[in-house]
Amino acid sequence: MAPDATGSRSGRKNDPDRRDRIIDACLDVIAESGVAGASHRRIAEAAGVPLGSMTYHFDGIDELLHEAFTRFSHTISARFEERMAAASDAESARAAVVDIIREDVFGNGRELVLSHELYTLAARKPAYRALTTAWMLRSRAALERHFDPDTARLLDALIEGLSIHRALDEAERDPEEVVIAVARITAV
Repeated sequence: MAPDATGSRSGRKNDPDRRDRIIDACLDVIAESGVAGASHRRIAEAAGVPLGSMTYHFDGIDELLHEAFTRFSHTISARFEERMAAASDAESARAAVVDIIREDVFGNGRELVLSHELYTLAARKPAYRALTTAWMLRSRAALERHFDPDTARLLDALIEGLSIHRALDEAERDPEEVVIAVARITAV
């Protein structure tokens, strides 16, 4: 039986989720070993796919990294937007920002590492800077549902700055500091 238009002998795609698994595996490898440790071979192994799948689905490692970080930034932005959209007034908006910091940013070490890997890449390569810029614009737009643009920008900077401190500071911090910082920035 000869292969048909789908590329398989049975008329079904062999592995329709393979590209998505590769992207997910790429993020896993980056979280574990950094961008510097993300090779085609390691990602293929983590995805459980043949090495040839890497070049079949992506023109190179840079395209794969860009796709993976795009998926990552969209996932984080969607969660951020959901939290801010659920707020109904200034008080619940402040609480949503606190939850974003304490639960989303501080609560997930994998995402914290991935964020910083993206920031480092964006500092060096303009194509990735476009991703971080779009991510910041989405964050600020979500914040501007409840705060003026200057306050939204300061809150966004607070979130990013606290993520750096969380990743690098060895000392445990009082979680109430987040509440105090958000209150100070949003004080009328």
